[in-house]
Amino acid sequence: MPPSHKSRNNLLRTSLDLYANVIHCQSLPGVQTRHKDIDILIVRENTEGEYSSLEHESVPGVVESLKIITKANSLRIAEYAFQLAREKGRKKVTAVHKANIMKLGDGLFLHCCKEVAAGYPDITFDNMIVDNTTMQLVSRPQQFDVMVMPNLYGNVVNNVCAGLVGGPGLVPGANYGNNYAVFETATRNTGKSIATKNIANPTAMLLASCMMLDHLKLHDDAATIRKAVLTTMNEHRMHTPDIGGQGTTSEVVQAILKQIINGKGNRLALH
Repeated sequence: MPPSHKSRNNLLRTSLDLYANVIHCQSLPGVQTRHKDIDILIVRENTEGEYSSLEHESVPGVVESLKIITKANSLRIAEYAFQLAREKGRKKVTAVHKANIMKLGDGLFLHCCKEVAAGYPDITFDNMIVDNTTMQLVSRPQQFDVMVMPNLYGNVVNNVCAGLVGGPGLVPGANYGNNYAVFETATRNTGKSIATKNIANPTAMLLASCMMLDHLKLHDDAATIRKAVLTTMNEHRMHTPDIGGQGTTSEVVQAILKQIINGKGNRLALH
């Protein structure tokens, strides 16, 4: 029988062709973590792979779930990753795969990445098997710069990296297509277990809004909010429980608002 329910998020990404999921995992000031100086851009193919919603029960008790990898979409996401690396002044792109086992599917993805890499001689290219990637991330994350990968691996790596820099409440994410863009928290956590408790960390969603403002070329507004968020976190140590503090969601938001208002007041005084 076909699956009776399809993920609304998955339908949104595929119907709008939001092919590039991008998150920026970086060490944040004032947040205590095991590793320091992390600064990784993760580019995840967002429309195919294991998330193609093509599953069926061929005989009772046997389910086939199809992983779709296409040359067109693999070239497109690789090109996006290398262009992003060049725009951001990055030095290296790492393709994450499992081509040693899935020789055709992941082999095609890896081949496409190599093909695109040849057009960017100024950027170092390497590749890494996904299981080794997760070990390397928790051992020495500073070795990574820009990472590009198929859909499911991106989901796993996004969550690992978010954990490295402090958790799901801190990292923003974006989904880009040629015509549309959607912004959200990087790990797409619903946070049902802490709903209505006023303890959710608003940082990830606020930083996602900054990414949206930058996308709309409202860079001054994005910079104002981003600075207020980081100042509140670092200088005033206003933290929610997930990163070791005792502040509520409301208290953190009010502290950030105060920073924005004070910043506007200072600018007006200068004028």
